[in-house]
Amino acid sequence: MRKIHLFFYLFVCAFLSPALAGERVENASKKWAWLDFRRPAGVNPVLSPDTTSHFYCPMHRASTPWENSDTFNPAAAVLNGGIAVLYRAEDNIAQGIGSRTSRVGFAYSEDGTHFQRHAAPVLYPGGDAFAHLDTPGGCEDPRVCMTEDGLYVMMYTSWNRKTARLSVATSRDLVHWTKHGPAFSGALRDEFTKSASIITEMKHGRQVISRMQGKYWMYWGEEFVNVATSEDLIHWTPLLDEKGELLHVMDTRSGYFDSRLTECGPPAIRTKKGILLFYNGKNDSGDKGDSRYTTGSYCAGQALFSAKDPTRLVDRLDEPFFQPEADFEKSGQYPQGTVFIEGLVPLHGKWFLYYGCADSRVGVAVYEP
Repeated sequence: MRKIHLFFYLFVCAFLSPALAGERVENASKKWAWLDFRRPAGVNPVLSPDTTSHFYCPMHRASTPWENSDTFNPAAAVLNGGIAVLYRAEDNIAQGIGSRTSRVGFAYSEDGTHFQRHAAPVLYPGGDAFAHLDTPGGCEDPRVCMTEDGLYVMMYTSWNRKTARLSVATSRDLVHWTKHGPAFSGALRDEFTKSASIITEMKHGRQVISRMQGKYWMYWGEEFVNVATSEDLIHWTPLLDEKGELLHVMDTRSGYFDSRLTECGPPAIRTKKGILLFYNGKNDSGDKGDSRYTTGSYCAGQALFSAKDPTRLVDRLDEPFFQPEADFEKSGQYPQGTVFIEGLVPLHGKWFLYYGCADSRVGVAVYEP
């Protein structure tokens, strides 16, 4: 019997993956991951609050300063040979995270690092059929990607200070947007939902929304990663487990940088190795978190899902590939430290990653494959 037990033990040690065995693996050994994102010298933060910007706000029915407090959590898209960043901007009507009004601003850059911005937001609460969902908290945390025929799809959070709802808007120029309301119907419509990463792929040199098994797919959620599918990119159906509950395709990990939250980041990308999901990990407190990172800090992670089955997690980084370092990434509305990634786009052979800095500024990092 002892020989059988010993054989079984050796078998497990030989064939069990390091991740399943609880052994941490260095990022460098993960050949599927996109590592070595670097902050360009002398350009960050690329967007900061502007006290001079005013627009006529349909919610307040008056000229309103809309980005005088904080600018952060940006989406990004390629436009006319350059990069457009759509960032979350907050006014200064109150103090405290979640108590101000958020609107989505637009900025454009030919090189990805130096931006010119519009004086008015391009997506905002009030004056439409969705005011009861968007007011007074506003429109938050956009992610943007494009179909093959040039339709831009934005997934954002509608915040009425009661329930956060994952919502959809579309545009042909990134400036004029049509709101379509909540992504989910039924009981989930009135549940707390946010943070969606639609699966994309590189096709003829462009990053476009991908169809798999005849459907569009997206990862979404913050406390764990869920999956949903769609036929039209507007109405989404969440995948459920055998108990009829939301399908968990990736969960938090005790003792790691993503011990409190695994919040989906920019649009996921199909690669030769599988589907690459970038996400934001929040560190928990005490023994639940990783003592090497500040309690409550947000660091960026990567996970790999099967190319044939978007619900099957293949691997994930045990350490963040990007974490708060600069002063402006650790001071602001969120002093615990935040690099909150939401935009990732290709330009001139490089990938530009745009992120929120401590809920107060916008930064960029660049990866050269």
